Amino acid sequence: MKVCKFGGSSLSCGEKFKKVKEIILKDKERKIIVVSAIGKKTNDEHKITDLLFLTYSHIRYHFDYMPILDEVKNRYLSIVKELNIDIDLDKEFSLIIEKIKNGITEEELVSYGEYLSAIIMASYLNFRFIDARDIIKFNYEGHVDEEKTFQLMSNIEVSSGIVIPGFYGEYPNSNICLFSRGGSDVTGSFVARGFKADYYENFTDVSGVYMANPSIIENPRKIDAISYSELRELSYSGANVLHEEAIIPLEDYPIPIIILNTDFPEDKGTLIQKNVLDKTYLLTGIAGKKDFTSFTFIKKRSTDKLSVILDVLNVFNRYHVPIEHIPTSIDSFSVVVEKSKMEKCYYDLIADFKRINDILDIKEDDDIALVTVVGRNMIEKPGTSGRILSVFGNEKINIKLIAQGREEINIIIGISNKDYEKSIKALYSHFAFESIK
Repeated sequence: MKVCKFGGSSLSCGEKFKKVKEIILKDKERKIIVVSAIGKKTNDEHKITDLLFLTYSHIRYHFDYMPILDEVKNRYLSIVKELNIDIDLDKEFSLIIEKIKNGITEEELVSYGEYLSAIIMASYLNFRFIDARDIIKFNYEGHVDEEKTFQLMSNIEVSSGIVIPGFYGEYPNSNICLFSRGGSDVTGSFVARGFKADYYENFTDVSGVYMANPSIIENPRKIDAISYSELRELSYSGANVLHEEAIIPLEDYPIPIIILNTDFPEDKGTLIQKNVLDKTYLLTGIAGKKDFTSFTFIKKRSTDKLSVILDVLNVFNRYHVPIEHIPTSIDSFSVVVEKSKMEKCYYDLIADFKRINDILDIKEDDDIALVTVVGRNMIEKPGTSGRILSVFGNEKINIKLIAQGREEINIIIGISNKDYEKSIKALYSHFAFESIK
């Protein structure tokens, strides 16, 4: 049995829904379908999820939200008409408006993107619709209650096929809880585990995972097989094919994930599994992101470094700013964070840092990009890290930060934003097809 997840790019119009139906009906093992909100048909359109977030902002600040909600409705209505299926969208949107007037939560309003995609897909396939809120249960900390969730899934008959909306579940008080953005991938993982699937097929707009970003490298090498750990590192570092948390539910129940292309479903795709024995290539992938900031804290020499680090980390934790890296030296340490994660609280952070008595000075570098090189086979070839760093030297690119995990499957290099694309190209040119032998 296979769980199939289709992202927004696979559901942008009626023609895409038709392709999805062909894919599902070609394989009788594709019994459980997870769908995202419909995506953009053209670059000029907005994502449905973004429109629903914008709708809630208008509601919150007492602006007219109906033009935005009408745009959402018309996008779904055009698909229903093109597929010629019998769904009363007027009734659905009347219910949404009634809930808005009664104080709908932001998360519930946004969840309707996936909900509407799922009821349309279920009707089109003649599959049974199952609301995610009825089977995916969260605790009040926002984590999936696995015991309740998997118990509910174990009671569902799937022989005739079912469709489940992604991205959300339900708190114990019956309110909707969203996963983080891209969370339909995570829904698919929990569903695959809960229904004990043999495979989790994730359909998107690319034919697998590539060694580097195709917008930087023309026709990059496709990765045939990749381990859970490598994929998590690449996803976290900027490769946007699969949500990094989608691996977690499957690690102890090693269900393979296959990344496939909705437009070219016969392409081989990329297989993601717990262990990969292939030794063909030295490196698996290169990923990265721009716009990080490094705060360097210089402490009093007489002060215990650990206590100062804890004081600083407590400030970041207070404002829910995630930490990327913490390089240290004898009398100073740095904390690297993503700029976008601290935009709203930047001045509060600085003010709180200055209240820490044992800090003598704070230096800030807001021009950092992080490039991550990932490869399970790097450990097999001594000197690989040195050769990777030499590429930056040969290209006259200044290195601001170096970090490597204990398992030696990745190395992270911090550079200036202006050198980001140059670094990716240089690393790819040197290592893309290098064998481990």
